[in-house]
Amino acid sequence: MSYDLIIKNGNVVFRDGVRKVDIGVKNEKISCIAEQITEDAKEIIDASGQYVMPGMIDTHVHISEPGRTEWEGFETGSKALAAGGTTSYVEMPLNALPATINKEALDLKLEAAVNQNYVDYGFYGGLVPDNLDKLQELDDAGVLAFKCFLSDITSDIPGDFTNVDDYTLYKGMQKLAELDQILCIHAENPSVTSKLAEEMVREGRTTAMDYVNSRPIFTEVEAVQRALLFAKETGCKLHLVHISTSEAVQAILKARAEGVDVTLESCPHYFSMTAEMVEEIGPRAKCQPPLRKAKDQAKLWDELLNGNIDWLTSDHSPCTEDLKQGNIFEAWGGISGAQNNVDLMFDLAVKQRGLEVQKFVDLIATNPSKRFNIPNKGEIAVSKDADIILLDPNQSYTVKREDLYYKNKHSAYEGRKIDCRVTKTIVRGHVVFDLEEGIVGEPIGKLMSAK
Repeated sequence: MSYDLIIKNGNVVFRDGVRKVDIGVKNEKISCIAEQITEDAKEIIDASGQYVMPGMIDTHVHISEPGRTEWEGFETGSKALAAGGTTSYVEMPLNALPATINKEALDLKLEAAVNQNYVDYGFYGGLVPDNLDKLQELDDAGVLAFKCFLSDITSDIPGDFTNVDDYTLYKGMQKLAELDQILCIHAENPSVTSKLAEEMVREGRTTAMDYVNSRPIFTEVEAVQRALLFAKETGCKLHLVHISTSEAVQAILKARAEGVDVTLESCPHYFSMTAEMVEEIGPRAKCQPPLRKAKDQAKLWDELLNGNIDWLTSDHSPCTEDLKQGNIFEAWGGISGAQNNVDLMFDLAVKQRGLEVQKFVDLIATNPSKRFNIPNKGEIAVSKDADIILLDPNQSYTVKREDLYYKNKHSAYEGRKIDCRVTKTIVRGHVVFDLEEGIVGEPIGKLMSAK
């Protein structure tokens, strides 16, 4: 037998540990794993000294096409994901215009995405106050999950996303439970955070720490608890996005122990930056929930290392550079992070804190593939898609603006030194990123659909 690709001599990360074996790829699938593969191949990659692991599945990415493509498009966003070691992603139902809250809007997304993605992709449907009658058609069209906001979203632009009220949350959860769909929730108490922000701005308190203090930990925990109560009542499968505090993690674990079907994610920025750093970095480090103080970040690290966080996502939320200027309360709240997930967290969690490599792979690939029912991805195993990345634990680099693939080349990580590096990203057996060559070939990303 001859192969399309053989990866030799790498330290391959499996569910039960790391072994030095060869991987043979045929027809976009992993077709052989052996101590030594001697057959021919169209391409042979020598992975000596590097980890070979499943590519990241990033289930929280904002691509603003169509409608706000000047913020980020499928081409630039997927290039950044590929360069960072992500081989597939699920795209949120906002910040594009119109938001993905009905089949008509989803069709616009599907059309715009064709022949632009360098990695595989899928879509969310949105839950908003006026689309309860559209959830069925979105499910029928193959969205992988649904998303809603408990936090405040204020926009007077037609077609923009809006947050749910409690009635919509309850009725939406009832319907999604019928559809056996997951509801992903941004959980912050909107009335408290918006009033605190108004109060601080009115009093001229507009420093970075003032912004952090306008969204205190209890506002995340309260909204998480409310979502968990509604999920318990309705039987809806729940996933809490970008959790930033140990207190919220503990509330989720308690509900899970009581029978609620719930998972949670967090993001690299909550582990790599603190509230005390926002003043220096500026609005590039503004996000919701905000970065937390160092003492609270330490508790979140304990949750991650103890296995209490299910997976990691970028929450890549880009914008044009002008929206990241000036008063932090007025600046756009979102961190451009799609290109620095795998390397940054491998450095911080595996190299610096001793997390086992196979548990790191659970966090970036295996767990999201299971929860989002993407069975052909997330693991190095025969018959799985050959979505594979190579990571050199002994290379170091500094994040520089000119190396970013984003449409708007700004990042809160600019100037940061990272002590490992993704050297190759392979999507279904095709090299799409090479450290020496950059992005390779044409966009080959395929749609991942639940139908």
